[in-house]
Amino acid sequence: MYGLEAIQAHNGWAVAVVGITIVFTGLVVLSLIISQLHKVLDFISNPNKFEVFRPANVEPADKKDEPVEEVPSFTGAQMETARQYRMLARTLEDEFLLPKLLNLAVISGVDKPHANLGLLVRAGVITPDGQGFFQWNQDAFDRIIS
Repeated sequence: MYGLEAIQAHNGWAVAVVGITIVFTGLVVLSLIISQLHKVLDFISNPNKFEVFRPANVEPADKKDEPVEEVPSFTGAQMETARQYRMLARTLEDEFLLPKLLNLAVISGVDKPHANLGLLVRAGVITPDGQGFFQWNQDAFDRIIS
């Protein structure tokens, strides 16, 4: 028996499919390992950079040398979005959680809610209180909007 009959008789098609599957799976795993190798090497070379291994009271060296960011400039659309956020923040308590404010913004249809909320935080309009809550800084808002 020769040819396709021999392949059929000795489960050659199944062996070929299993072999192709093994090779393809190996190549996929190898590509994933290579794509994430830079993270492993960065972890090995600088373990203090990662939050898990740094003591809670030690500030990373990178953050000490960072220059203080300037207040970003707002476009007209961003000023309008800031006004919308001010109205939403008024519906909350004096101290609020950012996810709650973000959820209200998404429900209300605010344009680019994540990006604009981040802009307000960087500008100091929404300030953390150190306890996990945030407050609306009306002085910073007035300074930016006027």
